[in-house]
Amino acid sequence: MKITINDIAKEANVSIATVSRILSGKTEFNSKKTIKKVRTVAQKMGYRKNIAAVELVTQTSKVLAVIVSATKTNFANQIINGIHDEAYKNDLNVIIIYAGENNPQRQFEAIKTVIERSVKGIFLLALNLSNESYDLLRESGIPYIFLSISNDRGFPFIASNDYLIGYQATKYLTDRGNQNIALVGLDTNSYIGKRRIAGYQNALRESNITFHSEWIINGSFTYEDGVKALKKLGKDSIVTGIVACSDFVGLGIINQALNWGIRIPDDLSIISIDGTSICKITRPNLTSVTQSFYEMGTLGMQYLLASNLDRHYKKFTGIAIEERQSTKHLES
Repeated sequence: MKITINDIAKEANVSIATVSRILSGKTEFNSKKTIKKVRTVAQKMGYRKNIAAVELVTQTSKVLAVIVSATKTNFANQIINGIHDEAYKNDLNVIIIYAGENNPQRQFEAIKTVIERSVKGIFLLALNLSNESYDLLRESGIPYIFLSISNDRGFPFIASNDYLIGYQATKYLTDRGNQNIALVGLDTNSYIGKRRIAGYQNALRESNITFHSEWIINGSFTYEDGVKALKKLGKDSIVTGIVACSDFVGLGIINQALNWGIRIPDDLSIISIDGTSICKITRPNLTSVTQSFYEMGTLGMQYLLASNLDRHYKKFTGIAIEERQSTKHLES
């Protein structure tokens, strides 16, 4: 039977993170007594036989781990491409592990699986970690960074500014004469959701447009959320503009609108958030607030490879509105 760091932690009566640190050569946080105890238990249980010999000798790793949400969106592809390209340049390998969709237990298991290996660093893509999972991650001593998700908890991250996303998407629609604008398909209880809502509300306020709380519709950024959101608004809704909080949400809205005979953009303008390839292959093409996902991946890799890591690193990458067929053009 394969021995894991969980088995060693139970036998040595220490935390999983402590075992991970010690067996990865990160011993500065533990006493000599604890280090000796863990190594003795690991040797006794035969754990070292499960680690690559080269990593035992050098105490280094050429593997990076990407832990990604299983939410049904496609933005992660561009981030992973950026990570892979930088990894190739630095003679490193990348493994990908899925952590479920807002599932704290799956998150914890994913992180535990990663820290049981010898990894050089960890990328966390669009994950809102539970306190238990974050404690396990932080205590492992392995460098990490969150990508495509900002926070106010002091975690290092590279992401878009979600307040600006909500603001600019809404302002784009108000500038084109829309007075009744919905914001749909986002997790309204998340930090990202709250920041986008704040931007949306401020853009409405600046244009002296009345805010309707019922026009903010919760979701998980999926295609189904777009379909459900338009059905909730209703076929005869007075809403003339929608900010769809992912390209998949926008696609769901378009297809449901076409089923009802709603003309886009004549009857309904749609701007989506992300700007992935979906925007160009759907008909009509989706106007989007396009995020710099590839750059998030490359910058994330550069951060993890830096000699001195800033544990409170924060970086917002650029966004740009790309106008396509799902919104009206400004009259010249």
